[in-house]
Amino acid sequence: MSNIQEKVGQLIERREKAALGGGQKRIDAQHAKGKFTARERIHMLLDEGSFEEFDMFVEHRCTNFGMEKEHYFGDGVVTGYGTVDGRLVYVFAQDFTVYGGSLSKTMAEKICKVMDMAMRNGAPIIGINDSGGARIQEGVDALAGYADIFQRNVMASGVVPQISAIFGPSAGGAVYSPALTDFVIMKKNTSYMFLTGPKVVKTVTGEDVTQEELGGASMHTTKSGVSQFAIDTEEEGFELIRKLLSYLPQNNMEDAPLAVCIDPIGRLEDSLNEIIPDSPNKPYDMFEVIRAVVDNGEILESQDSYAKNIITCFARFNGQSVGIIANQPKYMAGVLDINASRKAARFVRFCDAFNIPIVTFVDVPGFLPGTGQEYGGVITHGAKLLFAYCEATVPKVTVTLRKSYGGAYIVMASKHIRGDINYAWPSAEIAVMGASGAVEVLYAKEIAALAEKPEERAKFIAEKEAEYTEKFSSPYEAAKRGYIDDVIEPRNTRFRIIRALQSLATKRLVNPAKKHNNIPL
Repeated sequence: MSNIQEKVGQLIERREKAALGGGQKRIDAQHAKGKFTARERIHMLLDEGSFEEFDMFVEHRCTNFGMEKEHYFGDGVVTGYGTVDGRLVYVFAQDFTVYGGSLSKTMAEKICKVMDMAMRNGAPIIGINDSGGARIQEGVDALAGYADIFQRNVMASGVVPQISAIFGPSAGGAVYSPALTDFVIMKKNTSYMFLTGPKVVKTVTGEDVTQEELGGASMHTTKSGVSQFAIDTEEEGFELIRKLLSYLPQNNMEDAPLAVCIDPIGRLEDSLNEIIPDSPNKPYDMFEVIRAVVDNGEILESQDSYAKNIITCFARFNGQSVGIIANQPKYMAGVLDINASRKAARFVRFCDAFNIPIVTFVDVPGFLPGTGQEYGGVITHGAKLLFAYCEATVPKVTVTLRKSYGGAYIVMASKHIRGDINYAWPSAEIAVMGASGAVEVLYAKEIAALAEKPEERAKFIAEKEAEYTEKFSSPYEAAKRGYIDDVIEPRNTRFRIIRALQSLATKRLVNPAKKHNNIPL
Protein backbone atom coordinates (compact mmCIF):
# COMPACT_ATOMS: atom_id res chain seq x y z
CA MET A 1 0.00 0.00 0.00
CA SER A 2 1.35 3.41 -0.96
CA ASN A 3 1.89 6.15 1.61
CA ILE A 4 -1.00 8.21 0.28
CA GLN A 5 -3.37 5.24 0.35
CA GLU A 6 -2.44 4.63 3.96
CA LYS A 7 -3.19 8.26 4.84
CA VAL A 8 -6.52 8.12 3.02
CA GLY A 9 -7.35 5.01 5.00
CA GLN A 10 -6.54 6.85 8.23
CA LEU A 11 -8.80 9.72 7.16
CA ILE A 12 -11.69 7.33 6.50
CA GLU A 13 -11.15 5.73 9.93
CA ARG A 14 -11.19 9.13 11.62
CA ARG A 15 -14.37 10.13 9.81
CA GLU A 16 -16.06 6.90 10.86
CA LYS A 17 -14.99 7.48 14.45
CA ALA A 18 -16.24 11.08 14.35
CA ALA A 19 -19.59 9.94 12.97
CA LEU A 20 -20.10 7.80 16.09
CA GLY A 21 -19.90 10.83 18.40
CA GLY A 22 -19.79 9.47 21.95
CA GLY A 23 -19.94 5.87 20.75
CA GLN A 24 -22.57 3.32 19.72
CA LYS A 25 -23.69 2.68 23.30
CA ARG A 26 -24.59 6.32 23.80
CA ILE A 27 -26.20 6.51 20.38
CA ASP A 28 -28.42 3.57 21.38
CA ALA A 29 -29.30 5.38 24.63
CA GLN A 30 -30.25 8.49 22.62
CA HIS A 31 -32.50 6.40 20.37
CA ALA A 32 -34.03 4.68 23.40
CA LYS A 33 -35.25 8.09 24.60
CA GLY A 34 -37.01 8.63 21.27
CA LYS A 35 -34.35 11.14 20.21
CA PHE A 36 -32.22 11.25 17.07
CA THR A 37 -28.49 11.96 16.97
CA ALA A 38 -27.04 15.28 15.88
CA ARG A 39 -26.10 14.07 12.40
CA GLU A 40 -29.39 12.26 11.91
CA ARG A 41 -31.20 15.49 12.73
CA ILE A 42 -29.15 17.54 10.29
CA HIS A 43 -29.73 15.03 7.47
CA MET A 44 -33.48 15.04 8.22
CA LEU A 45 -33.56 18.83 7.95
CA LEU A 46 -31.41 19.45 4.88
CA ASP A 47 -31.83 18.48 1.24
CA GLU A 48 -30.43 15.03 0.62
CA GLY A 49 -26.67 15.03 0.08
CA SER A 50 -26.29 18.78 0.64
CA PHE A 51 -24.61 18.81 4.07
CA GLU A 52 -21.01 20.01 4.22
CA GLU A 53 -19.52 19.55 7.68
CA PHE A 54 -16.88 21.72 9.34
CA ASP A 55 -14.53 21.00 12.25
CA MET A 56 -15.20 17.27 12.41
CA PHE A 57 -11.84 16.69 14.10
CA VAL A 58 -11.96 19.44 16.74
CA GLU A 59 -11.23 18.23 20.29
CA HIS A 60 -11.54 19.99 23.64
CA ARG A 61 -8.47 21.50 25.30
CA CYS A 62 -9.48 20.93 28.92
CA THR A 63 -6.93 19.32 31.28
CA ASN A 64 -8.90 19.51 34.54
CA PHE A 65 -10.57 16.64 36.39
CA GLY A 66 -8.97 14.00 34.18
CA MET A 67 -10.54 15.43 31.01
CA GLU A 68 -7.22 15.21 29.17
CA LYS A 69 -7.63 11.41 29.16
CA GLU A 70 -10.89 11.41 27.16
CA HIS A 71 -11.45 13.03 23.78
CA TYR A 72 -14.13 12.76 21.10
CA PHE A 73 -13.88 14.10 17.56
CA GLY A 74 -16.21 17.07 17.08
CA ASP A 75 -16.47 17.74 20.81
CA GLY A 76 -20.22 17.57 21.19
CA VAL A 77 -21.56 19.59 18.27
CA VAL A 78 -21.92 19.02 14.53
CA THR A 79 -21.63 22.16 12.40
CA GLY A 80 -21.71 23.08 8.74
CA TYR A 81 -23.97 24.20 5.92
CA GLY A 82 -26.38 22.74 3.40
CA THR A 83 -29.55 23.62 1.58
CA VAL A 84 -33.28 23.60 2.30
CA ASP A 85 -35.30 23.52 -0.91
CA GLY A 86 -32.11 24.54 -2.68
CA ARG A 87 -31.50 27.58 -0.47
CA LEU A 88 -28.33 27.93 1.63
CA VAL A 89 -28.59 27.56 5.41
CA TYR A 90 -26.03 27.18 8.19
CA VAL A 91 -26.69 24.69 10.95
CA PHE A 92 -25.31 23.39 14.22
CA ALA A 93 -26.64 20.42 16.21
CA GLN A 94 -25.53 19.66 19.75
CA ASP A 95 -24.55 16.03 20.25
CA PHE A 96 -25.95 14.67 23.51
CA THR A 97 -23.84 11.49 23.15
CA VAL A 98 -20.68 13.52 23.91
CA TYR A 99 -20.59 14.73 27.52
CA GLY A 100 -24.37 15.21 27.43
CA GLY A 101 -23.97 17.89 24.76
CA SER A 102 -22.40 20.17 27.38
CA LEU A 103 -20.82 23.33 26.04
CA SER A 104 -17.05 23.66 26.03
CA LYS A 105 -14.91 26.51 24.75
CA THR A 106 -14.10 24.58 21.57
CA MET A 107 -17.75 23.69 20.98
CA ALA A 108 -18.62 27.39 21.28
CA GLU A 109 -15.85 28.23 18.79
CA LYS A 110 -17.36 25.78 16.29
CA ILE A 111 -20.81 27.31 16.68
CA CYS A 112 -19.43 30.86 16.41
CA LYS A 113 -17.60 29.95 13.22
CA VAL A 114 -20.77 28.92 11.36
CA MET A 115 -22.65 31.92 12.76
CA ASP A 116 -19.94 34.21 11.43
CA MET A 117 -20.11 32.49 8.03
CA ALA A 118 -23.90 32.84 7.96
CA MET A 119 -23.57 36.56 8.59
CA ARG A 120 -20.90 37.03 5.92
CA ASN A 121 -22.82 35.03 3.34
CA GLY A 122 -26.31 36.22 4.27
CA ALA A 123 -28.03 32.92 5.10
CA PRO A 124 -30.30 31.67 7.93
CA ILE A 125 -28.87 30.04 11.05
CA ILE A 126 -30.60 26.95 12.48
CA GLY A 127 -29.56 25.68 15.89
CA ILE A 128 -30.63 22.24 17.15
CA ASN A 129 -30.30 22.27 20.93
CA ASP A 130 -29.87 19.14 23.07
CA SER A 131 -27.45 19.98 25.86
CA GLY A 132 -26.93 19.52 29.59
CA GLY A 133 -25.59 23.07 29.84
CA ALA A 134 -22.09 24.39 30.50
CA ARG A 135 -19.27 21.85 30.78
CA ILE A 136 -18.51 22.26 34.47
CA GLN A 137 -14.95 20.97 34.13
CA GLU A 138 -14.06 24.02 32.01
CA GLY A 139 -15.32 26.61 34.47
CA VAL A 140 -15.33 30.17 33.20
CA ASP A 141 -14.16 29.06 29.73
CA ALA A 142 -17.59 27.47 29.20
CA LEU A 143 -19.30 30.68 30.31
CA ALA A 144 -17.11 32.66 27.93
CA GLY A 145 -18.18 30.31 25.15
CA TYR A 146 -21.86 31.01 25.87
CA ALA A 147 -21.21 34.74 25.91
CA ASP A 148 -19.47 34.57 22.52
CA ILE A 149 -22.55 32.85 21.07
CA PHE A 150 -24.95 35.34 22.67
CA GLN A 151 -23.00 38.27 21.20
CA ARG A 152 -23.33 36.75 17.73
CA ASN A 153 -27.05 36.08 18.25
CA VAL A 154 -27.52 39.78 18.93
CA MET A 155 -25.39 40.91 15.98
CA ALA A 156 -27.26 38.52 13.66
CA SER A 157 -30.67 39.68 14.92
CA GLY A 158 -32.52 41.38 12.09
CA VAL A 159 -29.74 40.50 9.63
CA VAL A 160 -30.33 36.79 9.00
CA PRO A 161 -33.23 34.64 10.26
CA GLN A 162 -32.34 32.60 13.36
CA ILE A 163 -34.33 29.49 14.28
CA SER A 164 -33.82 27.35 17.40
CA ALA A 165 -35.09 23.78 17.73
CA ILE A 166 -35.11 22.51 21.33
CA PHE A 167 -35.09 18.71 21.12
CA GLY A 168 -33.74 17.96 24.58
CA PRO A 169 -32.66 19.89 27.69
CA SER A 170 -31.71 23.57 27.61
CA ALA A 171 -31.06 24.89 31.08
CA GLY A 172 -29.31 27.73 32.87
CA GLY A 173 -27.45 30.23 30.72
CA ALA A 174 -27.95 27.97 27.69
CA VAL A 175 -31.53 29.19 27.32
CA TYR A 176 -30.46 32.70 26.37
CA SER A 177 -29.20 31.80 22.91
CA PRO A 178 -32.61 30.40 21.81
CA ALA A 179 -34.34 33.31 23.55
CA LEU A 180 -32.33 35.73 21.41
CA THR A 181 -33.32 34.02 18.16
CA ASP A 182 -36.40 34.71 16.04
CA PHE A 183 -38.31 31.45 16.47
CA VAL A 184 -38.13 28.69 19.07
CA ILE A 185 -39.52 25.21 18.37
CA MET A 186 -39.90 22.73 21.24
CA LYS A 187 -40.69 19.02 21.19
CA LYS A 188 -43.37 17.96 23.62
CA ASN A 189 -42.34 15.73 26.54
CA THR A 190 -38.61 15.52 25.75
CA SER A 191 -37.52 19.16 25.66
CA TYR A 192 -37.44 21.76 28.38
CA MET A 193 -36.05 25.24 29.01
CA PHE A 194 -35.52 26.91 32.38
CA LEU A 195 -32.96 29.08 34.14
CA THR A 196 -33.07 27.09 37.39
CA GLY A 197 -34.17 23.47 37.63
CA PRO A 198 -36.76 21.82 39.89
CA LYS A 199 -34.22 21.00 42.64
CA VAL A 200 -33.08 24.62 42.97
CA VAL A 201 -36.69 25.82 42.84
CA LYS A 202 -37.55 23.41 45.68
CA THR A 203 -34.58 24.55 47.77
CA VAL A 204 -35.13 28.29 47.28
CA THR A 205 -38.92 28.63 47.12
CA GLY A 206 -40.24 25.34 48.51
CA GLU A 207 -42.22 24.69 45.33
CA ASP A 208 -42.57 21.12 44.07
CA VAL A 209 -42.53 21.18 40.29
CA THR A 210 -41.56 18.75 37.54
CA GLN A 211 -39.26 19.58 34.63
CA GLU A 212 -42.24 19.49 32.26
CA GLU A 213 -44.33 21.82 34.44
CA LEU A 214 -41.41 24.21 34.95
CA GLY A 215 -40.10 24.46 31.42
CA GLY A 216 -41.78 22.02 29.04
CA ALA A 217 -43.07 22.74 25.56
CA SER A 218 -46.69 23.05 26.67
CA MET A 219 -45.86 25.60 29.35
CA HIS A 220 -43.67 27.74 27.08
CA THR A 221 -46.22 27.79 24.25
CA THR A 222 -49.25 28.56 26.45
CA LYS A 223 -48.04 30.47 29.53
CA SER A 224 -44.68 32.15 29.01
CA GLY A 225 -44.70 32.69 25.25
CA VAL A 226 -40.98 31.81 25.12
CA SER A 227 -41.58 29.22 22.39
CA GLN A 228 -43.51 29.91 19.19
CA PHE A 229 -44.12 26.28 18.23
CA ALA A 230 -44.64 22.92 19.99
CA ILE A 231 -44.37 19.73 17.96
CA ASP A 232 -45.00 16.05 18.69
CA THR A 233 -42.08 14.48 16.79
CA GLU A 234 -38.69 15.62 15.58
CA GLU A 235 -39.72 14.79 12.00
CA GLU A 236 -42.64 17.21 12.40
CA GLY A 237 -40.22 19.82 13.73
CA PHE A 238 -37.94 19.64 10.71
CA GLU A 239 -40.89 19.81 8.34
CA LEU A 240 -42.04 22.91 10.24
CA ILE A 241 -38.61 24.54 9.91
CA ARG A 242 -38.59 23.90 6.17
CA LYS A 243 -42.08 25.38 5.83
CA LEU A 244 -41.17 28.39 7.96
CA LEU A 245 -38.07 29.09 5.85
CA SER A 246 -40.23 29.08 2.71
CA TYR A 247 -41.91 32.28 3.94
CA LEU A 248 -38.64 34.02 4.81
CA PRO A 249 -35.90 35.77 2.83
CA GLN A 250 -32.27 34.68 3.13
CA ASN A 251 -31.35 37.94 4.87
CA ASN A 252 -32.47 41.51 5.51
CA MET A 253 -31.28 42.70 2.08
CA GLU A 254 -33.53 40.33 0.14
CA ASP A 255 -37.23 39.62 -0.28
CA ALA A 256 -38.91 36.33 0.51
CA PRO A 257 -39.12 33.97 -2.48
CA LEU A 258 -42.23 34.23 -4.64
CA ALA A 259 -44.31 31.07 -4.80
CA VAL A 260 -46.27 29.94 -7.83
CA CYS A 261 -49.89 30.98 -7.29
CA ILE A 262 -52.73 29.09 -8.95
CA ASP A 263 -55.40 30.67 -6.74
CA PRO A 264 -57.19 33.34 -8.85
CA ILE A 265 -56.40 36.91 -7.79
CA GLY A 266 -59.98 38.04 -8.31
CA ARG A 267 -61.59 35.11 -6.52
CA LEU A 268 -64.75 36.35 -4.79
CA GLU A 269 -65.65 34.92 -1.37
CA ASP A 270 -69.38 35.46 -0.94
CA SER A 271 -69.35 33.99 2.60
CA LEU A 272 -67.53 37.11 3.83
CA ASN A 273 -70.54 39.29 3.03
CA GLU A 274 -72.43 37.44 5.76
CA ILE A 275 -69.75 36.55 8.31
CA ILE A 276 -70.18 39.57 10.61
CA PRO A 277 -73.03 38.86 13.10
CA ASP A 278 -75.89 41.34 13.45
CA SER A 279 -75.16 41.69 17.18
CA PRO A 280 -71.96 43.64 17.86
CA ASN A 281 -71.35 41.46 20.91
CA LYS A 282 -71.52 38.15 19.07
CA PRO A 283 -68.20 36.51 18.17
CA TYR A 284 -67.08 34.91 14.93
CA ASP A 285 -63.88 33.14 13.92
CA MET A 286 -61.28 35.44 12.33
CA PHE A 287 -59.52 32.39 10.88
CA GLU A 288 -62.48 31.94 8.53
CA VAL A 289 -61.79 35.41 7.14
CA ILE A 290 -58.04 34.88 6.82
CA ARG A 291 -58.27 31.46 5.16
CA ALA A 292 -60.91 32.80 2.77
CA VAL A 293 -58.65 35.51 1.37
CA VAL A 294 -55.09 34.09 1.37
CA ASP A 295 -53.66 31.83 -1.33
CA ASN A 296 -55.22 28.35 -1.14
CA GLY A 297 -56.40 28.99 2.42
CA GLU A 298 -52.89 28.15 3.68
CA ILE A 299 -51.30 29.81 6.71
CA LEU A 300 -48.46 29.12 9.13
CA GLU A 301 -49.48 30.37 12.55
CA SER A 302 -46.91 31.49 15.11
CA GLN A 303 -47.73 31.14 18.83
CA ASP A 304 -51.09 29.52 18.16
CA SER A 305 -51.59 28.57 21.82
CA TYR A 306 -50.48 31.86 23.40
CA ALA A 307 -52.58 35.04 23.65
CA LYS A 308 -55.29 33.60 21.41
CA ASN A 309 -57.09 36.94 21.33
CA ILE A 310 -54.66 37.97 18.62
CA ILE A 311 -53.50 35.96 15.59
CA THR A 312 -50.00 36.13 14.12
CA CYS A 313 -49.32 34.05 11.02
CA PHE A 314 -47.54 33.87 7.70
CA ALA A 315 -49.50 33.48 4.48
CA ARG A 316 -49.29 34.42 0.82
CA PHE A 317 -51.20 36.75 -1.49
CA ASN A 318 -50.61 35.99 -5.18
CA GLY A 319 -47.48 34.06 -4.18
CA GLN A 320 -46.05 36.89 -2.09
CA SER A 321 -45.15 36.13 1.53
CA VAL A 322 -46.88 38.35 4.12
CA GLY A 323 -47.21 38.53 7.87
CA ILE A 324 -50.78 38.73 9.15
CA ILE A 325 -51.83 40.23 12.48
CA ALA A 326 -55.52 39.93 13.33
CA ASN A 327 -57.72 40.40 16.37
CA GLN A 328 -59.67 37.24 17.22
CA PRO A 329 -63.25 38.03 18.38
CA LYS A 330 -63.62 34.36 19.33
CA TYR A 331 -61.31 34.86 22.34
CA MET A 332 -61.84 37.62 24.90
CA ALA A 333 -63.77 39.55 22.21
CA GLY A 334 -60.43 40.22 20.46
CA VAL A 335 -59.37 42.68 23.15
CA LEU A 336 -55.73 43.76 23.39
CA ASP A 337 -53.95 42.85 26.62
CA ILE A 338 -50.35 42.52 27.82
CA ASN A 339 -49.65 39.15 26.22
CA ALA A 340 -51.39 39.94 22.92
CA SER A 341 -49.47 43.21 22.63
CA ARG A 342 -46.11 41.52 23.24
CA LYS A 343 -46.90 38.69 20.85
CA ALA A 344 -48.00 40.95 18.02
CA ALA A 345 -45.23 43.50 18.55
CA ARG A 346 -42.50 40.88 18.21
CA PHE A 347 -44.11 39.50 15.06
CA VAL A 348 -44.47 42.95 13.48
CA ARG A 349 -40.82 43.75 14.20
CA PHE A 350 -39.67 40.44 12.70
CA CYS A 351 -41.64 41.05 9.51
CA ASP A 352 -40.32 44.59 9.24
CA ALA A 353 -36.71 43.46 9.78
CA PHE A 354 -36.98 40.97 6.92
CA ASN A 355 -38.95 42.96 4.33
CA ILE A 356 -42.17 40.99 4.75
CA PRO A 357 -45.31 43.12 4.13
CA ILE A 358 -47.81 43.32 6.98
CA VAL A 359 -51.55 42.78 6.54
CA THR A 360 -53.70 43.64 9.55
CA PHE A 361 -57.32 42.58 10.14
CA VAL A 362 -58.98 44.71 12.80
CA ASP A 363 -61.87 43.92 15.12
CA VAL A 364 -60.83 45.27 18.49
CA PRO A 365 -63.02 46.70 21.28
CA GLY A 366 -60.02 48.24 23.09
CA PHE A 367 -57.49 47.33 25.75
CA LEU A 368 -58.40 44.95 28.57
CA PRO A 369 -59.30 46.92 31.71
CA GLY A 370 -58.53 45.95 35.31
CA THR A 371 -55.91 46.13 38.05
CA GLY A 372 -54.21 42.95 36.83
CA GLN A 373 -53.44 44.58 33.50
CA GLU A 374 -52.54 48.01 34.87
CA TYR A 375 -50.30 46.59 37.60
CA GLY A 376 -48.67 44.38 34.99
CA GLY A 377 -47.77 47.39 32.85
CA VAL A 378 -50.30 47.15 30.02
CA ILE A 379 -49.39 50.74 29.14
CA THR A 380 -45.78 49.79 28.42
CA HIS A 381 -46.68 46.52 26.73
CA GLY A 382 -49.35 48.17 24.59
CA ALA A 383 -46.77 50.79 23.67
CA LYS A 384 -44.55 47.99 22.30
CA LEU A 385 -47.16 47.15 19.68
CA LEU A 386 -47.71 50.83 18.91
CA PHE A 387 -43.95 51.31 18.60
CA ALA A 388 -43.56 48.28 16.34
CA TYR A 389 -46.21 49.43 13.89
CA CYS A 390 -44.95 53.03 13.96
CA GLU A 391 -41.35 52.12 13.13
CA ALA A 392 -42.23 49.54 10.46
CA THR A 393 -41.31 50.69 6.95
CA VAL A 394 -42.54 47.64 5.01
CA PRO A 395 -45.84 47.85 3.11
CA LYS A 396 -48.76 47.92 5.57
CA VAL A 397 -52.31 47.10 4.46
CA THR A 398 -55.10 47.27 7.03
CA VAL A 399 -58.68 46.04 6.81
CA THR A 400 -61.15 47.02 9.56
CA LEU A 401 -63.95 44.48 9.74
CA ARG A 402 -66.00 45.56 12.73
CA LYS A 403 -65.01 47.28 16.00
CA SER A 404 -62.07 49.64 16.17
CA TYR A 405 -62.32 51.65 19.35
CA GLY A 406 -60.17 54.11 21.23
CA GLY A 407 -56.41 53.73 21.52
CA ALA A 408 -56.66 50.25 20.05
CA TYR A 409 -57.88 51.84 16.79
CA ILE A 410 -54.69 53.86 16.58
CA VAL A 411 -52.42 50.95 17.54
CA MET A 412 -53.74 48.47 14.98
CA ALA A 413 -51.93 49.88 11.93
CA SER A 414 -54.16 52.91 11.48
CA LYS A 415 -53.53 55.54 8.80
CA HIS A 416 -52.08 57.85 11.46
CA ILE A 417 -49.13 55.54 12.18
CA ARG A 418 -48.13 55.21 8.52
CA GLY A 419 -50.60 52.58 7.41
CA ASP A 420 -50.19 52.65 3.64
CA ILE A 421 -53.60 51.49 2.50
CA ASN A 422 -56.47 51.27 4.96
CA TYR A 423 -59.71 49.60 3.95
CA ALA A 424 -62.89 49.06 5.90
CA TRP A 425 -65.89 46.82 5.48
CA PRO A 426 -69.33 48.49 5.62
CA SER A 427 -69.74 46.84 9.05
CA ALA A 428 -66.78 48.75 10.51
CA GLU A 429 -67.33 50.82 13.67
CA ILE A 430 -64.56 53.38 14.24
CA ALA A 431 -65.02 55.49 17.35
CA VAL A 432 -63.52 56.46 20.71
CA MET A 433 -65.65 53.81 22.41
CA GLY A 434 -68.82 51.76 22.05
CA ALA A 435 -72.25 53.40 22.10
CA SER A 436 -73.25 52.46 25.66
CA GLY A 437 -70.01 53.73 27.19
CA ALA A 438 -70.03 56.89 25.13
CA VAL A 439 -73.61 57.78 26.09
CA GLU A 440 -72.79 57.31 29.78
CA VAL A 441 -70.01 59.90 29.43
CA LEU A 442 -71.68 62.33 27.04
CA TYR A 443 -75.04 62.45 28.83
CA ALA A 444 -74.03 61.74 32.43
CA LYS A 445 -75.98 64.70 33.87
CA GLU A 446 -79.16 63.97 31.92
CA ILE A 447 -79.06 60.29 32.88
CA ALA A 448 -78.49 61.16 36.55
CA ALA A 449 -81.47 63.53 36.50
CA LEU A 450 -83.70 60.65 35.38
CA ALA A 451 -82.50 58.30 38.12
CA GLU A 452 -85.97 58.10 39.73
CA LYS A 453 -87.75 57.67 36.40
CA PRO A 454 -86.42 54.29 35.17
CA GLU A 455 -88.66 54.02 32.09
CA GLU A 456 -87.82 57.52 30.84
CA ARG A 457 -84.16 56.93 31.68
CA ALA A 458 -84.06 53.68 29.66
CA LYS A 459 -85.84 55.34 26.72
CA PHE A 460 -83.46 58.32 26.79
CA ILE A 461 -80.38 56.07 26.87
CA ALA A 462 -81.73 53.92 24.01
CA GLU A 463 -82.38 57.00 21.87
CA LYS A 464 -78.93 58.46 22.49
CA GLU A 465 -77.24 55.13 21.86
CA ALA A 466 -79.10 54.87 18.55
CA GLU A 467 -77.92 58.37 17.58
CA TYR A 468 -74.32 57.55 18.48
CA THR A 469 -74.48 54.24 16.65
CA GLU A 470 -75.85 55.87 13.51
CA LYS A 471 -72.97 58.32 13.52
CA PHE A 472 -70.11 55.96 14.40
CA SER A 473 -71.21 52.40 13.59
CA SER A 474 -70.28 52.93 9.97
CA PRO A 475 -66.85 53.65 8.48
CA TYR A 476 -67.98 56.67 6.53
CA GLU A 477 -67.06 59.31 9.14
CA ALA A 478 -63.46 58.08 9.02
CA ALA A 479 -63.65 57.79 5.22
CA LYS A 480 -64.83 61.43 5.00
CA ARG A 481 -61.58 62.46 6.67
CA GLY A 482 -59.35 60.23 4.53
CA TYR A 483 -58.45 57.95 7.43
CA ILE A 484 -60.01 55.08 5.49
CA ASP A 485 -58.91 54.93 1.85
CA ASP A 486 -61.94 52.98 0.68
CA VAL A 487 -64.94 51.09 2.01
CA ILE A 488 -64.86 47.73 0.25
CA GLU A 489 -67.25 44.86 -0.29
CA PRO A 490 -66.17 42.01 2.02
CA ARG A 491 -66.25 39.35 -0.70
CA ASN A 492 -63.77 41.41 -2.73
CA THR A 493 -61.19 41.64 0.07
CA ARG A 494 -58.66 39.25 -1.48
CA PHE A 495 -58.49 41.17 -4.75
CA ARG A 496 -58.20 44.55 -3.02
CA ILE A 497 -55.38 43.37 -0.73
CA ILE A 498 -53.43 41.88 -3.63
CA ARG A 499 -53.81 45.06 -5.69
CA ALA A 500 -52.72 47.11 -2.66
CA LEU A 501 -49.62 44.97 -2.16
CA GLN A 502 -48.77 45.22 -5.86
CA SER A 503 -48.97 48.99 -5.71
CA LEU A 504 -46.67 49.03 -2.67
CA ALA A 505 -43.98 46.80 -4.19
CA THR A 506 -41.76 49.81 -4.86
CA LYS A 507 -42.42 51.57 -1.55
CA ARG A 508 -39.43 53.46 -0.15
CA LEU A 509 -39.52 54.74 3.42
CA VAL A 510 -36.52 55.34 5.68
CA ASN A 511 -36.59 56.13 9.38
CA PRO A 512 -34.38 58.93 10.80
CA ALA A 513 -30.71 58.04 11.27
CA LYS A 514 -29.98 56.89 14.80
CA LYS A 515 -27.70 54.52 16.68
CA HIS A 516 -30.78 52.49 17.67
CA ASN A 517 -34.23 53.19 19.04
CA ASN A 518 -35.36 52.82 22.64
CA ILE A 519 -38.45 50.62 22.39
CA PRO A 520 -40.40 50.48 25.68
CA LEU A 521 -39.33 47.16 27.24
